Amino acid sequence: MNRILKAICVALLLAAALTTRTSFSPSAMAQASDPASAQVQGFYDTLLAAMKSGGSAKSRYEKLKPAVEKAFDLPAMTATAVGLGWASMSDADKKALIDAFSRMTIANYAKNFDSYSGEKFTVEPASIARGSDHFVKTTLKTSSETIAFNYRLHQSGSDWKVTDVYLAGNISQMAQKRSDFAATLASGGPQGLAKRINALADQMLS
Repeated sequence: MNRILKAICVALLLAAALTTRTSFSPSAMAQASDPASAQVQGFYDTLLAAMKSGGSAKSRYEKLKPAVEKAFDLPAMTATAVGLGWASMSDADKKALIDAFSRMTIANYAKNFDSYSGEKFTVEPASIARGSDHFVKTTLKTSSETIAFNYRLHQSGSDWKVTDVYLAGNISQMAQKRSDFAATLASGGPQGLAKRINALADQMLS
């Protein structure tokens, strides 16, 4: 009797596994169970749709804005890009910088991903945990090359949100921004930096 029961259990488990395989791909199942990877995949889905729709940079900006705000922790990214001086800034200066940095981030995607020519984004279904952060590996395949984009995410409330993007897999965009912003922040303070960042966003959207 025990052997028969075991055989039935094994058969049921195999049937369940086969049913699952016909309903979901392994990649989709892993992404559904990994919220960090799912967050990046959701952003890419919107980015790809915006690329396919074409139009102006301003029209893509409006399409991408909700997706960027959902997937990226823009206040945390702004603080990292500004650096040590962030803690001593007034709330008004912080808000102005967050608003400007958010505009620039969205405008950057709207400008640089302006059309579709068969590009394909691939997201690794399982993120890599390092301390409290998760890293999601992705690639962009074009007709001529494959580019690595890795995302660093942390948990913000019930969501996982991007705090840094690594071009070519290891070049931190927040570190680059901090280096780029340092001189303007030293000479013009928070107001001068916010003005410069907004000017960069305006150029991208023109």
